[in-house]
Amino acid sequence: MTMRNRTVGSPDATRAVDWEQRIDFPRLRRERLERAKAALDASDLGAVLLFDPNNIRYVTSTHIGEWARDKNARFALLPRGSDPILWDFGSAARHHQLFAPWLPPENFRAGVAPMRGAMPVETGIPDRLGQRIANELREFGVHDEPLGVDMADLVTVEALQRAGIQVTDGSRVLLEARKVKTPQEIALLDQSAGLVDAVYDEIYRMLRPGVYEHEIVGRAHQLLFEMGSEHVEAVNAVSGDRCNPHPHVFSDRLLRPGDQAFFDIIHSFMGYRTCYYRTFNVGGVSHSQLDAYKQCREWLDAAIELVRPGMTTDKIADVWPTAEELGFPDEETCFGLQFGHGIGVGLYESPMISRVHSLEHPVELEEGMVFALETYCAATDGRSAARIEEEVVVTASGCEIITRFPAEELLVAGRIYVRGADLVPDAGESRQDGASDLAAAVASSAVVEPAAVPR
Repeated sequence: MTMRNRTVGSPDATRAVDWEQRIDFPRLRRERLERAKAALDASDLGAVLLFDPNNIRYVTSTHIGEWARDKNARFALLPRGSDPILWDFGSAARHHQLFAPWLPPENFRAGVAPMRGAMPVETGIPDRLGQRIANELREFGVHDEPLGVDMADLVTVEALQRAGIQVTDGSRVLLEARKVKTPQEIALLDQSAGLVDAVYDEIYRMLRPGVYEHEIVGRAHQLLFEMGSEHVEAVNAVSGDRCNPHPHVFSDRLLRPGDQAFFDIIHSFMGYRTCYYRTFNVGGVSHSQLDAYKQCREWLDAAIELVRPGMTTDKIADVWPTAEELGFPDEETCFGLQFGHGIGVGLYESPMISRVHSLEHPVELEEGMVFALETYCAATDGRSAARIEEEVVVTASGCEIITRFPAEELLVAGRIYVRGADLVPDAGESRQDGASDLAAAVASSAVVEPAAVPR
């Protein structure tokens, strides 16, 4: 692994200070918009109309909370060669005019969208939006060129077409812009992962028989928000019999001794996300669980070993087992179990890596890409499984892992049970004292090797 050049002083500090450069937010805003404009210039589109909150934040450096994420209530127009115009939810436009000076005040406007059809055609809202966008495109001289839309409800798309606008896909433009991260973005992704490091330390302390999956999920949410997370998109908690097959959702299951349990924490800090799995055992571990973890780690390490500029994603996908080797009929059926995906303001960005598509459509890795690699291995006991994920930054000569909670070996949490028959006291030592010393040593050990596993 290689380390990237660092430009941010006191990484993981959250306050701005006068005595060193930390996250340079003006630079972050400027460079993101420059990349979006460059990607648009390189396309065949005259403008892009953005409803995706990730893209709106990327080009305007604004957001109004995660409640707006699934409503399509805000929209921004980025015409070729111009700054973006944002139509916001009521008074939020006035707030940005006052406190977002990086764009002209007149570029922040109030506007009403169909909001996924909640404002249907008979309200006049969809056609008002269509005409508004058509007028702007004419003013910027790009009305006769295709308009790219990243995501929208069909009510909006049909209104744009009625206004005489040629609508096509615009998501490709912003995904291209977001593909390679700036140093400021990488620093924020690193800090976002740091919050999850701390959550995993708390989860490790919590894991014991008698704790519920949803209890762990609740504490993870609480701690993330206490540390400054803006949005907790998902905390997966999967344990015991639920590990195989992977259900991708937490439950109200009670943890029991000997359970294998894995977790995924997806949240956003300053707009930048994580996707970060870890696996633990509760109170003890079996040989089949340990073997599954070792295999899962080997598949992951084989992929990480290949990460460097110029490598192609087909080579990474090729080190992972086939669907048939995993007991599935085809690659789509086990999609996501051995997986890679870019990560930034969105959870899924370029490069995407899987055996479903990468072998035939490889992408070349570039310095500054940031993506997550995740692997899964079911245990031979038919119920347990291991799941591990690391986030990597492509550096000039390799990669750097920014997910730092220990995962090289399987960690056993909670009380570790040791049989009295397994204790062999030293000469001159009472069996009771030897038991206390050994139990304390085992309880304080993070890794249980096979020899220490109770039969």
